[in-house]
Amino acid sequence: MLEQITVFIENKPGRMEEVTGRLAEENINLHALSLADTADFGILRMIVSEPKRALCVLRENSFMVKSTRVIAVSLGNSPGSLHGILRKLKELDISIEYMYAFTGRHREHDAVAVLRLANQDAVVDRLKDGGVPILGEDFTAQLNEARSEL
Repeated sequence: MLEQITVFIENKPGRMEEVTGRLAEENINLHALSLADTADFGILRMIVSEPKRALCVLRENSFMVKSTRVIAVSLGNSPGSLHGILRKLKELDISIEYMYAFTGRHREHDAVAVLRLANQDAVVDRLKDGGVPILGEDFTAQLNEARSEL
């Protein structure tokens, strides 16, 4: 599983820029993000190079932020790759709370889906036993290495 940073931000111009600016100043890299909004605020979810430090930096700058464990799943580069994972979740009767995906220059994974699942901690072993390719915490380190190779 990966550690995701969630930031609750006001729906007003420049607020997201303030978040990314603070992270950039601290040389914390964004690997993936998702932004959803409600009537009153936005929910910014991010996979970053240094989640613990990102939490501290954002809290020190008065952002409402929390850390959440999420699952990262490796997807192939072919039609139906995501569908196969979703079919397996359906077979195992596992609900998705939210999901976002990204592609990148990673040598082993064409695309990665980040998922937050209902009863997540209880179902991880069932997913692994079902053949779902879950990426471990070392995946963030691999993303960081890929960045330094560019």
